[in-house]
Amino acid sequence: MRDRLLKYLACPVCGGDLFLRADQRDGDHVMTGALSCVECGAAYAIRGGVPRFAHDVEDIETLTAAAFGYEWNRFNELADRYRQQFLDWIHPVEASFFEGKAVLEGGCGKGRHTTLAAEFGARDVVSIDLGNAVDAAFANTCHLPNAHIVQADLKKPPVKRAFDYAFSIGVLHHTTDPEAGFRALVSKLVANGAISAWVYGRENNGWIVHIITPIRTTVTSRLPHGLLDAISAVLTVPVFLASRFVYAPFGGKLFGMKLPYGPYLSYIGPFPFREQHSIVLDHLVTPIAFYLRRDEFAAWFERAGLEGVHIEHHNANSWRGFARVPAMMSAATPATV
Repeated sequence: MRDRLLKYLACPVCGGDLFLRADQRDGDHVMTGALSCVECGAAYAIRGGVPRFAHDVEDIETLTAAAFGYEWNRFNELADRYRQQFLDWIHPVEASFFEGKAVLEGGCGKGRHTTLAAEFGARDVVSIDLGNAVDAAFANTCHLPNAHIVQADLKKPPVKRAFDYAFSIGVLHHTTDPEAGFRALVSKLVANGAISAWVYGRENNGWIVHIITPIRTTVTSRLPHGLLDAISAVLTVPVFLASRFVYAPFGGKLFGMKLPYGPYLSYIGPFPFREQHSIVLDHLVTPIAFYLRRDEFAAWFERAGLEGVHIEHHNANSWRGFARVPAMMSAATPATV
């Protein structure tokens, strides 16, 4: 971590300020050391350049974090196509929206969106993930002075209410309480701040809910990660062939859209095999995955008291939402950094 991250951090137990002890540095990074709360005395280690706040997490979330930690360290490369994917997921937000903003990311995986948010001109991006995916994320972002990786539970983000924008892409539905994670991110936004979230949709995903989910929860999520990786590669072959040679050529035509899963498989058709392999693995590796109806997702925004809510169906199988915090907040005036 860099020293400048300290001004955003807060003790996840009591919200107090933290004191930094740097034991080893590499340039402007504190590679090993500790953070201690000046209020309650809680202590947190810094290892591999990443502050580690992942305490008292439910067993099933630990397993989920380990599963995604394997995935993102296994598929840790970044690619140019991630830029358009990211903007698709956070639409109507555009790249220029990030300029000068303090940004909070709930669930960073290998850091592909952290990198983009930093490159889009954010003042600082603080990205949280529960598992050891943070090691891949740190490796991918450590060259960016405005990118910061933190290992923590996004339902208890160890940060101050100091952010202009928060986003979470494909992560909230993999927590035990997705709405609690959403509300936790909202709680760290200043007045007029904004939030984007992308989640799995229940609509048009009935076959996953009724067929894949029971297999995933009882079988595939319990397999050794290496074995599931190999099985996923085999299962990717028909997905890749169909999406690349059937769906993608007709993706913009009525015929392509009428095929089963037409919008989604047409969308991923141009992706290379390795990327599609990671997508298949992603759907089989985790013990937790919620598929949310539009009204359920919309209720999060309503109950959080947000305004200007904008929700869209994405690829006919997921939901993306955007909203703002009201200018007059009921909570106490947020801390500034």
